[in-house]
Formats: sequence, C-alpha cells, structure tokens
Amino acid sequence: MNTLLDNLNWRYATKKFDSSKKVSSENLNTLLEAARLTASSYGLQPYHIYVIENADIRTQLRKASYDQPQITDASHIIVLANKPTFDGTMIDDYIQNIMAIRGLSKDDLEGFSQTMKSTLLDLPDAQKNLWTSNQAYIVLGNLMTVAAEIKIDTCPMEGFDKEQYSEILGLSDKGLNAAVVLAVGYRSSEDETQNYPKVRYSKEQIITHI
Repeated sequence: MNTLLDNLNWRYATKKFDSSKKVSSENLNTLLEAARLTASSYGLQPYHIYVIENADIRTQLRKASYDQPQITDASHIIVLANKPTFDGTMIDDYIQNIMAIRGLSKDDLEGFSQTMKSTLLDLPDAQKNLWTSNQAYIVLGNLMTVAAEIKIDTCPMEGFDKEQYSEILGLSDKGLNAAVVLAVGYRSSEDETQNYPKVRYSKEQIITHI
C-alpha cells in the first residue's frame, strides 16, 4: 500500500499531459472538496476557485500563459483567484455564515469580528493582496497533495499574464485577481521529466530542530 510520502515522491510538476485522459467527476469533486476544506487565516477563505473546462476559454488562456501546452492538454485547469483588496463586508459575511452554521448570535461573535477588522482592514492594498494571495497558495499545496493521494497529476503554474487572465475570465468585475493556476490530469508517457530523480535538499540541510 502506498503511503503519503510514497505518493509525494511519485508526484512531479507534469510538463506534458495525456489529453485523451480525463479526471472523473468523482475525483474532481474530491479535489474541489479538499480545496473547500483547506485551512485559511481566520477561516475567511478570501479567494474564489474557477474550474476551467471550456475549450475556447482554455485556448485563450494558453495564449495568456506563454503558450504552455498544459493549459489545453490537461483534463482541467483550476484558477485560484484571490481578493486583491477587501472591506468589512467580507468579514461581516463570514460572521453571518458562522452564526448560521453554529447557531451563535452576533453578540457571541462581536469580539472575533472586531479582532479581524482591527487586524486586516487598515492594511495597505498591496499587503491585503499579498495576504489573500498567500491564502490561495495554501489551497494550491493542499490540492497537489490530495491529487497525489488519488494518483492524479498536477502542474502548478505561475507563468501567465494576470491582466489577460482577468480580462478573459472577467475577474476584475468580481473583485478578484488570478493568483496561481493548477493544471490537473494524467501524465503523458512521452513526458520525459516523469523519469527524472526527484531533487530535494536533505532534511539535515533544510530542517533545524531547536
């Protein structure tokens, strides 16, 4: 039986996908549920997840991704879009969601609400953008780990024009920004990089116990 570490050794950033193989609806839903359940700071989830299947849109996105073939050849493209800025509405909506799910009153959550607002709302927009983008990257890491567990290949991608992505997907109108992209599918037998030994520093080189 494969262990988690075996599967993490198996995974790699897939450069060439088999375009004839598609991720099943069941497995895709597993990935998306893992994304939904991913931890985020305060639990705010300041991002939106786009699953791109439309061939025409993916052709456009490939042009905006320096013609990288993963965009059109992978089974699915997942775009993690962060909120580059936000106001108190985001926190108020979250508080309402907690009230509905946990049966709490607004008064019960007033202290938590004020803590979030005092910590986050006065940040400069550049810092807000960095913070929300970091939250999206937590989702990215979790998606790749869960995908490896169910033997689905992935390729995290930062090489794309964010302004073009925003225009193609209409992100700016939704108050969003493309943070990072994940290609999801199955490796091609022609992808030579799958046979390369994994290169990582040893634990002694990158881990220090204090």
